[in-house]
Amino acid sequence: MQLARLIGPELKALLEESPAELRELLDDIHPEDVADVIEELDRDRAAKVLENLPTEYAAQVFERLEEGVQESLAEAMGVDVAAELAVEMDTDDLADFVDDLPPEMSLPLIKRLEELDADVATEVRELRQWPDTSAGGLMTTDYMWVEPGLTVQGAMEEIRRQAVDAETLDAIYVVDTDDLVKGYLRIRDVLLADPMAKVEEVMRLNLISVPPEMDQEDVARTLGKYDMNTLPVVDERGEILGVITSDDILDVMAEEQSEDVHKMGAIDPLSEGYFDTSLLTFVKKRAPWLLVLFIGGFFTATAIQHFDGVLATIAHLSFYLPMLISAGGNSGSQSSTLIIRGLAVGDIQTKDWWRVLSRELAQGLILGGALGAVGAARVTMAGENPTFALLVAATLISIVVMGCVVGGMMPILLNRVGLDPATSSTPFIATLVDVLGIMIYLSLARWLLLESGMGAFGTS
Repeated sequence: MQLARLIGPELKALLEESPAELRELLDDIHPEDVADVIEELDRDRAAKVLENLPTEYAAQVFERLEEGVQESLAEAMGVDVAAELAVEMDTDDLADFVDDLPPEMSLPLIKRLEELDADVATEVRELRQWPDTSAGGLMTTDYMWVEPGLTVQGAMEEIRRQAVDAETLDAIYVVDTDDLVKGYLRIRDVLLADPMAKVEEVMRLNLISVPPEMDQEDVARTLGKYDMNTLPVVDERGEILGVITSDDILDVMAEEQSEDVHKMGAIDPLSEGYFDTSLLTFVKKRAPWLLVLFIGGFFTATAIQHFDGVLATIAHLSFYLPMLISAGGNSGSQSSTLIIRGLAVGDIQTKDWWRVLSRELAQGLILGGALGAVGAARVTMAGENPTFALLVAATLISIVVMGCVVGGMMPILLNRVGLDPATSSTPFIATLVDVLGIMIYLSLARWLLLESGMGAFGTS
């Protein structure tokens, strides 16, 4: 965005005084930086900038713009100009662009695409049949392939021919006459092989692929697990449908992480940036969870009312209530964060629930014991008698153990029933642990009251 502020005024001046010089100015500027400039301009000026750029370069800029900006500029440029620009886009980005348009714009645009390049229009239709969050929705059809019977020299000529339109040169897939993928080549393989050798003799057979229905999170894990830059999408018949590149996966990872962070903060995921989201949308996303958590607070009040006799008898029990329940909420939040992240990256599986439970119990006992010792010392320094110090220590141990167990097991339970583990958000865990913590504290207090007598809780 800094570049946008620096050269935005110069772009505006060139548009008004000498639009022809614009191409020369942008020769050495990355399309991503120009996209930043575009988003700083008003709609009409931004559309004029794109129209003055070389079409192929303008397409690279356009596909980097936010969805709302793309739609606005398409309206400003008109269907004909927008289609000429869109036909140069990568097919996966083009499919996403068409999906985001309202029907009154997308239908004429597709019709115009058919007139400009029927093959591109067909590819877009094929990509749009898959959900946006699936492997099929992420893939592009702009990949390179050769036949197994070609010589390496012949494959080189075919690669040169296809490279102009290919999104990546990382892998060349070997496809037979029945459109079935048999293996793949790296550029390194082609360069080092005997030019007269057959492709099928030098191709690699350990092809890692994903089905088109696979969720984007699983696709990201697969690509990361095998340390790949390109991942082919292959159907059950063995036909290659397209490829997913690492830049698409980076976008997916950022999107999924943002979604999980929002859920962990008890907010329905936002599809746009903070300043691009309307006030009404914020209210809609936040209000339901706040209402749920507020109603959850009723149980806290109910728990306190249930023990009002204990609190009335020994009023200073309430002095330590915030300190005790906050320890449970904090330990529960820590555990849920660790488990949610472990589930997200595949480090933890649902079947590992017993191992998680045992580890959280052990951690809860150790952490609770440490906090219990500190809490007992604090109570003793305040002039309370040893029985009260024992109550606080026992409560802290119980609450921290309970917080660790609830925070660790809740995400696994949600994952087991098919819900997003991130739904067990930090505020939700904290609210639940607060209620249980109050019940533990006041139950122990009542038990010790009956066992040791009311006077045991008085000050020394």
